[in-house]
Amino acid sequence: MNASLRLSLTSLRAHRRRFAGTFLAVFLGVAFLAGTLVMGDTLRASFGSMFGEATSGTDAVVRGADAITTPGEAQGVRRPVGTSLVRTVERVPGVAAAAPNIQGAGQLVGTDGKPVGGQGPPTLAGNWITDPKLNPYQLAEGRLPARSGEVVVNRGAAKKGGLKIGDTTTLRTPDPVRVTIVGLATFGGQDGMAQVTFTGMTQADAEKYLTARPGRAASIQVRAGPGVSQRELVRRLTPVLPKGVEAITGQQSAQENNDMISSQFLTLFTTFLLVFSGVALLVATFSIHNTFAIVVAQRTRENALLRALGASRRQVSAAALAEACGVAVTASGAGLAGGIGIAAGLQALFPAIGFPFPDGDLVIKTLSMALPLAVGIVVCLGSALLPAVRAGRTAPLAALRETAVDSSGASRFRAVAGTVLAAAALAAALTGVLVSPSVWLAGLGALLALVSFVVLGPVAATTAVRLLGAPLDRVRGVTGALARRNALRTPKRTAATASALMIGVAVVSLFTVFGASLKATMDRTVSRSFAGDVAVSTPSFGAGGSGLSPRLAPALQRLPEVDTAVGLGRGVAEVDGKGRALTVTDPAALARTFDLGTVTGSLRDLGTDGIALTRAEADRQGLHTGDTARLTFTDGRTQNFTVRAVYGQSELAGDYVITRAAWAPHRTQDADTLIAVTFEHGVSADAGKAAVRKAAARYGNPEVQTREEYAQSSAGGIDMMLTLVYALLALAVVIALLGIANTLTLALHERTRELGLLRAVGQTRAQLRAMVRWESVLVAAFGTAGGLALGSFLGWVLVKASDGASDTAFAFALPPARLAVVVLVGLAAGALAGLRPARRAARLDVLRAIATE
Repeated sequence: MNASLRLSLTSLRAHRRRFAGTFLAVFLGVAFLAGTLVMGDTLRASFGSMFGEATSGTDAVVRGADAITTPGEAQGVRRPVGTSLVRTVERVPGVAAAAPNIQGAGQLVGTDGKPVGGQGPPTLAGNWITDPKLNPYQLAEGRLPARSGEVVVNRGAAKKGGLKIGDTTTLRTPDPVRVTIVGLATFGGQDGMAQVTFTGMTQADAEKYLTARPGRAASIQVRAGPGVSQRELVRRLTPVLPKGVEAITGQQSAQENNDMISSQFLTLFTTFLLVFSGVALLVATFSIHNTFAIVVAQRTRENALLRALGASRRQVSAAALAEACGVAVTASGAGLAGGIGIAAGLQALFPAIGFPFPDGDLVIKTLSMALPLAVGIVVCLGSALLPAVRAGRTAPLAALRETAVDSSGASRFRAVAGTVLAAAALAAALTGVLVSPSVWLAGLGALLALVSFVVLGPVAATTAVRLLGAPLDRVRGVTGALARRNALRTPKRTAATASALMIGVAVVSLFTVFGASLKATMDRTVSRSFAGDVAVSTPSFGAGGSGLSPRLAPALQRLPEVDTAVGLGRGVAEVDGKGRALTVTDPAALARTFDLGTVTGSLRDLGTDGIALTRAEADRQGLHTGDTARLTFTDGRTQNFTVRAVYGQSELAGDYVITRAAWAPHRTQDADTLIAVTFEHGVSADAGKAAVRKAAARYGNPEVQTREEYAQSSAGGIDMMLTLVYALLALAVVIALLGIANTLTLALHERTRELGLLRAVGQTRAQLRAMVRWESVLVAAFGTAGGLALGSFLGWVLVKASDGASDTAFAFALPPARLAVVVLVGLAAGALAGLRPARRAARLDVLRAIATE
C-alpha cells in the first residue's frame, strides 16, 4: 500500500496539469455549496440577534389565541385585542408597563413619486410606542410623532425613498394620507428589518387609518417589573385575559418572528442556492469521471507494466484512487476557503444592490464546513471509482501493445438498457401527468429520463455527431471532416464530455420553458377571465404594498367614461373549520367584468348572509346552492352563510365571494387588490385610460393598465426569477466548459504523434487550431442538443404536473427566441472551451511530436 501511495504522489507531481480541470470542478462545486451554507447560517444568526436585540425589553405579548391560515400562506391572521385590555394588564402584579401595538399596511411614497418597497417584503405602519423598551424600533434621529400627520420612518426606507426629516409625503393606508417625517428609526441597531419598511404614527392616527374602528390592536406589549421572569409574568397574566386571548413570553414572540423569516425567506433562499449547488456538483461528476477515464486509458501500458512486475489488481486500483483522493482533498479544502470568500462577497454584495441584510460577522459552523468537504471528496472518489477498477483489471500483456488510446464505444447492452429506461421514463411521466395526476410519478419519470439520456449518450453520439457535423465537410473542407471524425473516434468519451454540458443546458431549458409557460398561463388567465378594458393595481407582489383604497372603485364608477368599475378586496375566514381567502366585492358588477363560467344560482342575491363559491370548491366541501356554510372570522364571531351561487372559473375572482356589506362587521384594514374597469360604449381606450388615471391620481397614483399590460406586469416576477436562474447556472456551464477543455487537452496528448504527422504532411497551424476548435464545438453541439430536448421534456412534465396539482389550468409554451439563445450560448461555450487546447496543439514541435510513443 505504501508503494501504491508513493507511486500515486509521484504521478500527481509529474502530471499536475492533467488534473487541473478536475481540481477546478471540485473546487467550484464545493465553494458554492460551502458559501450557501455559511451564508444561511450567518443570516439566521444575524436575524436572530437582531430580533433578540429589538425585542429585548418586551417580556410578554398579549394577542389573539387563534390564527386563521389560508392555503399557501405560512403566517395566519389573528384576532385583534381591545386596547382597553391595557388597563387590565397594567393592574397585574409584576407588570411595569404595557402598550398597545397597532399594525397594518402602510406604503410610503418617495420623492420621485414612486412607492418605497412593496416588492415582496411587507410595508408596515403602526402606532409609535412611546416606551423605548417596549418599542422594537429605536429613535435614531429627530423626535417622536406628537400631532396628527407626524410620523417616524425606519432609516432604510427613508434612504431608499430619498426622504429626510422635515419632508412631507404620502402614506398609502391604502387611502392616501399626507404625513410629515419628524424622526428616523432603527430596528435592532439596523436601518430596518431587511426590506421591510415601517412608518410609526400617533396612536390616534393608527386607529383612524389602520383599523376598522378605534379600540383595536394587533397585540399588547408588556414589560415586567424587577425580579419577575418572563414565564412568571405570563403565568400571572393568563387568568385575567378574556377567552380567545393568550399571553406568550417575549422570547417566544421573537423566536416566532425569526422562524417566520427563516421558514419563508431564508429557507427558500438557501434551498434555491442548494439546488444549484447540486446541479453544479452533478455536472462536475461527469467532468471528473471523464478525466479519470481518459487518464486511466492513457496509462494502460504503465498499469500493465506494474501488473507484469507483480502489482496486484487491488494495488493498481488503490494507486488510481489515491490520486483521486489527493485531488479531492486538496480541491475540497481549497473549496471551503472559496466558500467562505463567496459568503463574504454575498454579504457585501446584497447591500450594494439595495437588499440590506443584518450586519454581523460570518458564522462558520462545523457542519457547514464538514458537509461540503465530505461531499467534495465523495463526489470525486465516486466519479473515479469505475476508472480505478478498470485500471486494476488491466492485463499484464497490455504492456506489449503499441497504443494506449481509449477506443471504447457503445455496447448493445447499453443501447437496450437505455431504451428500456427511456420507455419507462416516458410511461411514468405520461401516467403521472395525464392518466392519474401524481407529482411523484412525474418526478420519477423526469429522473428516469435524465438517466436514460446519460446511458444512451454513447449510442446516440455517433449518429448525432454525423448529422451535426455534416455541414462542416462542405464549409470547412478537410479540416471540418477531420474534426468530425475525431469526435466520432470515441463515442463513449464524446458522450461523457457532452453530458456535463447537457445537464446544465437541460436545467436552463427546463426553467426557460416553465417560465414561458407561467407567463402564457397568466396571459391566458387574464384574457379569459378579465373582460374589463383597464385594470387598476399597485406595483407590488407578495406581502408588500398597501393595496387600493376601497373608495377608488366608487369614484371611478361615477366617471362618465366608465360603465362598470368593480374592486376586489380580500378577507379571510374559516369555512367549516378550514382557513380560506374571501373575495370581497360587488358580485353583480363582478359578473359583468369577469368571465365566471357557468353560474348556478344568482350572484345578485348574496346580501349580508349569502356566499358564492367555485364549482371545484363546492365539490371539495360537498356544498350545493341552498346549503349552509359556517364561517368563523378573525374577530372570533361565527355566522352561517347560505350558498346562493356556484360559478365555474376562479383564476382572478377567487374561490369564495361575499359582499362588502357581509364583510364590513368583521373587516380590519380594508383594501382592494385590483379594480377592473369597463368603459362606456363609444369611449376610446386612450380617452378612458386617461380619465381613469386622472381620477386615480388622488388615491395614491396606482397603475392603470390595459389587459395586455396587466398580464405582462403580473408575470414580471417570472423574468426576475429567470435572470437569477441564468446567473446561478452560469456556474454549471463554467464547470462543463472546464470538462470539455480538459478532455480535449488529454485527448490531444494521446494524439500527439498523429498531430505531428498531420503537420508534417502540410497541415498549417491555423488548420490544426480550427480542427481542434470545431471538434470542441461538435461536442458542445451534441450536449446542447441533448440538453435542449431533455429540458423541454422536463419542462412539459413540470407544467403538466403543476396543472394536475392545482386548480389553475397551466398553459404549456415553448419560447423559441429564448431557447435559440440557449443553443447559441452552448455552441459559443464549445468554441471557447476549445481555444486553449487548440493553441497548445498548434505549438507542438513537429519532429518531437512524430517521435512521441
